[in-house]
Amino acid sequence: MSTDLVFEDATSLCARLQSRDLSAVEVLDAHLAQIERVNPTVNAVCTLDADRAMETARSLDSGPVSGPLHGLPVGIKDLSPTKGIRTTYGSPFFENWVPDFDALPVERLKNAGAVVIGKTNTPEFGAGSQTFNPIFGPTLNAYDATKTCGGSSGGSAVALACGLVPIATGSDLGGSLRNPAAWSNVVGIRCSVGRVPSYPNALGFNSLSVQGPMGRTVDDVALQLSVLAGPDPRVPGCLADPGSIFEVNLGRSFEGVRVAWSADLGGYPVDSTVTEVLEKQRSVFANLGCVVEEACPDLSDADEIFQAFRAYKFASDYRKLLEEDESKVKETVKWNVREGLKLSAMDLADAEVKRTKLHVRVAEFFEKYDFLLCPVTSVNPFSIEQEYVTEINGRELENYIQWMATCYAITVTGHPAISVPAGFTGDGLPVGLQIVGGYRQELAVLQVAKAFEEATQFGRTRPAVAVEGG
Repeated sequence: MSTDLVFEDATSLCARLQSRDLSAVEVLDAHLAQIERVNPTVNAVCTLDADRAMETARSLDSGPVSGPLHGLPVGIKDLSPTKGIRTTYGSPFFENWVPDFDALPVERLKNAGAVVIGKTNTPEFGAGSQTFNPIFGPTLNAYDATKTCGGSSGGSAVALACGLVPIATGSDLGGSLRNPAAWSNVVGIRCSVGRVPSYPNALGFNSLSVQGPMGRTVDDVALQLSVLAGPDPRVPGCLADPGSIFEVNLGRSFEGVRVAWSADLGGYPVDSTVTEVLEKQRSVFANLGCVVEEACPDLSDADEIFQAFRAYKFASDYRKLLEEDESKVKETVKWNVREGLKLSAMDLADAEVKRTKLHVRVAEFFEKYDFLLCPVTSVNPFSIEQEYVTEINGRELENYIQWMATCYAITVTGHPAISVPAGFTGDGLPVGLQIVGGYRQELAVLQVAKAFEEATQFGRTRPAVAVEGG
């Protein structure tokens, strides 16, 4: 089987599907064959819905063009309910749950003509940037099967890297779209809160967690975002802009654009091998015409703010499960729930006050700079046997999520951020560059990421496990 079709850009596949140069069945057959060949090695697709997908593909081939994603297979992260397809959240509590409804992003993808091929693996309740759970086991890094792919959108990232799907969904609280994208040499964008409405969502006004698109190219991510974005009356705080604002050519000039470069976001520990790879890319932005300066916003209190609101969310979402049977819950989730139960009203109020001040400081920073460039992750992919990072550069970390500070410090600013392939370590492991844009400026972030992608082409390097004969 040639792997050309499964590695064709989603934008190209969509054009060929809509012109009927390709049939939905042909495209689905190619991806199902790639899943059969590669997925047993990497374990990215945890629940395959091949029969239903084929039925949908045949129906699309016999009817009119159904939308911008007509006939395009999509993988859905196993934190999103899917009608008629098992949705486990990586938890024994939901091991056999089959929803009778679709989450709003899934509904929008289907309405745009996408074919849901199945679910992609995730850690239990999405907790921790290492994709493993007691139901499906671990998802392995596509570039080194002894290493983690990160998380929590690890299954989606590896499925993309290996050509199992052309697009996939993810979600991001503390880096779950960005971290696995970086370690799988693909693209993932954390949008502004409200850009992609989330429903159902018990904490509708919660201002940290978002859902969003993942792809192998920036254009493929923008294509998916054009379908996912747009308001929904059931979702408080969603942005009024229609998804069609992303249906544009992402090319533009960056002459004179002001870019801040920060190797550590103001003092977070970052492994030297990460810094070494990223430093080589500074000149790319200068060559694009950007004015690049070393600078970083004042992110004081970002850790305290993130930990407070994360703990609050975990307590709200999972405390009843602990009361029912805590033996079915992994230790890190239990710890995070208990941290949330310790919070007082004043703890949350203090965190909100500090976050408001942080917002103002970052807004002032972006009056001078158009973009902030920084690491996605502080370390390279670690052993699949290790649950989380406990120290960096000799500095011991306090909890299971602190090693993701370079992502979650951006989360609490509310600014959009994308992870784009930025090179490889000497061991051949992918490294991602995080590009942060102005408040609610996703389009600008996509544009500069596209320019960097075109200049470097790192995303075209495929993992050997996924390439025929590899």
